[in-house]
Amino acid sequence: MAGAPVGYLATVTAPGRPHIVPFCFVLDGDRIFSVVDGKPKSTLALRRLDNIRAEPAVSLLVDHYDEDWAALWWVRVDGIAQLWESGPRRDDAVGLLAAKYAQYRRSPPPGAVIAVDITGWHWWP
Repeated sequence: MAGAPVGYLATVTAPGRPHIVPFCFVLDGDRIFSVVDGKPKSTLALRRLDNIRAEPAVSLLVDHYDEDWAALWWVRVDGIAQLWESGPRRDDAVGLLAAKYAQYRRSPPPGAVIAVDITGWHWWP
């Protein structure tokens, strides 16, 4: 998706420090899905997954920058995350992500799905 807004997932580490990473996502009703995909990584056991296991409250930020500052915007979603590592719920979520991202249709993601139940929306402008 050329020109698509960038998303960031914010979790909290065990010592209470913020941990923020870019992510691909899809919105489905009151839930947002992301998945650990096959982009180059040293492992599929990512810190964000450990963070969610320890503290499931997360925030997701999507923003759009433009040279025309009148076109700037951002949306933050707060929610409670779950990890789906196998089964039909995971497969359905990966299907939704694959419908949005051609890369996932070509190379199905191997890792856990992060399912975020939305508890709040915040945006500007």
